[in-house]
Parts: sequence; structure tokens; C-alpha cells
Amino acid sequence: MASYFDEHNCEPTVPEEQYRRNALLELARTLLNTADLDLEIAGDFTDWDHRLPPPAAKQVVQSLPSVTITPAQADKGLKCPVCLLEFEEEETVKKIPCEHLFHSACILPWLGKTNSCPLCRHELPTDNEEYEDYKKDKVRKEQSLHRLEYLHDAMYT
Repeated sequence: MASYFDEHNCEPTVPEEQYRRNALLELARTLLNTADLDLEIAGDFTDWDHRLPPPAAKQVVQSLPSVTITPAQADKGLKCPVCLLEFEEEETVKKIPCEHLFHSACILPWLGKTNSCPLCRHELPTDNEEYEDYKKDKVRKEQSLHRLEYLHDAMYT
């Protein structure tokens, strides 16, 4: 594997530090490659990337607030993103955490099949512990990968 300086056609500022910098670069590359391998293994093990997420947690769905459509919202022609019918003034609708509004008859069956907003894909919690662990692990791996990329980039800036 070529050194950083060979790859970028430049010379180190202090020749004695070249070995240390190359060693750090090799360490960062090794960690980065290991992180990529961990992501591939985790993806093969759970396969959640290729399946629909589980339904939203029943308690979360039951606790969704109901809101009343205001005259201003009705005048703007605000529509339910699922059925595309305009909301009527004083109609009661469900509001999910991402602030999108839906008819109860539209959003409740949806959340009974998958945990995400049909409009923006914001995910609600589920009752599936395996999926919740997968989400936490995915976030941890992404953060780790980001830190490794930052370390790699910060070494030579």
C-alpha cells in the first residue's frame, strides 16, 4: 500500500515523522476497512435493510394526538397524503411525531404494517426488540464510521 505522501505526490514537513504518520494512516485505514466489514456482516445477519420494518408500537399509535383542522388549513386545501382527499374544516385527524396530518382511517392501518411516516419515512418506535436493537446498532456503526473518516481526514489537513 502506498504512503499518503506517495498517493498525493507530496513530501512530509518533518521526515522523522513520516513513519509515525504512515503508521497512523495505516491504523485509520484498517479501522475503516474493519468498520465496513462489520456493516456488511450486520446487514447479512439481520437483513432489515431488505425488509419492511415492523409495525409501530401499539402504545405509540394509541397515544397519537388528534388535532382539529383549522379554517386556515382547510382554506389552503391541506390534503391527507395517503388518500389525497382534502381535510374538511373542524375535521379531527391524527398527527404523527414528524408533524404530518392524516385521516385516522388512513394512518392507523399503515402504522399497523410498518413504523414509518408514509410521507417522510420518519420512524416511530416498535414493539420488536430485535428491530430496535438493529436501529441502535446501525446508528452506532454510522457514528463510528464517521469518526474514523474524520480521524483519517484530520491527520493530514
